[in-house]
Amino acid sequence: MHIYHIVEREVWENLKSELYSPPGLEREGFIHCSFAEQLTGVIGRYYAKGAELVVLEIDPQCLMSRVVNEPSTNEEIYPHIYGQINLAAVVAVEYRKA
Repeated sequence: MHIYHIVEREVWENLKSELYSPPGLEREGFIHCSFAEQLTGVIGRYYAKGAELVVLEIDPQCLMSRVVNEPSTNEEIYPHIYGQINLAAVVAVEYRKA
């Protein structure tokens, strides 16, 4: 089962490495991800309407970092990546607006 990470388009397009680590990784210790059915809700809660976003579809089997499914503050289970995302694990990139 693939997991998904949302990133602002400008950040994604300025990436100059084979490893992606958002600012929150250092602060929180993991990268927030979602399952497919959670994407719409996450975008609606955390991103301004019209924001330019990129949704990364990630194959967890190809990640060099560990993935742990954990409860969030709303008790829903979300996948968290404990480390960077190696771009070889990104199987699809979807551009969309919030």
